[in-house]
Amino acid sequence: MSKANYSVALKSILTKETNRFLRIWLQTLVPPAITMALYFVIFGSLIGSRIGEMGGFSYMEFIVPGLIMMAVITNSYANVASSFFSAKFQRNVEELLVAPVPNYIIVLGYVGGGMARGILVGLIVTLLSLFFVSIQIHNIAVIIITVILTSMLFSLGGLINAVHAKSFDDISIVPTFVLTPLTYLGGVFYSLTLLPGFWQHVAALNPVVYMVNAFRYGFLGITDVNLWLALAVVLGFIAALFSYALYLINRGIGLRS
Repeated sequence: MSKANYSVALKSILTKETNRFLRIWLQTLVPPAITMALYFVIFGSLIGSRIGEMGGFSYMEFIVPGLIMMAVITNSYANVASSFFSAKFQRNVEELLVAPVPNYIIVLGYVGGGMARGILVGLIVTLLSLFFVSIQIHNIAVIIITVILTSMLFSLGGLINAVHAKSFDDISIVPTFVLTPLTYLGGVFYSLTLLPGFWQHVAALNPVVYMVNAFRYGFLGITDVNLWLALAVVLGFIAALFSYALYLINRGIGLRS
């Protein structure tokens, strides 16, 4: 199969995955926007007015980048996890496995669909935040790079979750018991400098900390971790998860009965 045909295969999977969540936009795009609006009202307007400033900015300005990143993370992950598991459950994925398409194209196609949804939701939440705070941009390149890498990382995580899942209940275990704690403890609502020394070292083990801080730097120019270290950590996780996802599909683990 030629490289031109590879691009056609990749485009086909991307189109299918994008149309999938756009057709049911009331379920995929509206709920995250409503959830984030509640965060803006409760944590930003009501609680934030009592907290005051954090890192030299109002509390609302401080948490907005983290809330946008939270929306990107959860939607990138959920899109691929549900889509790939549905294809596996309905035996549609077997058509891809027997087609003359490299497995890395399959991975990139599904991951690209998750990235599209994650980034689109992030854009919606960003526009929504303008009703509550005036957003400033310190470095647009860092914002774009961070959101792309983060959505890619968690799309890969959703794919791996779907491969291992044996039932629809299994694809909700990781978001509930892993993803939610990591995001809430990832510095979205507070600066790591507020933590005691020991807990700052513990927080450094949380990969979400690096994504949130890199994204916050893009908006506000402040970060609790080194920016280059943050980007390196995200790239390292992407390389590891992509290799693992490709290994699973190459071996047919969880896909062939």
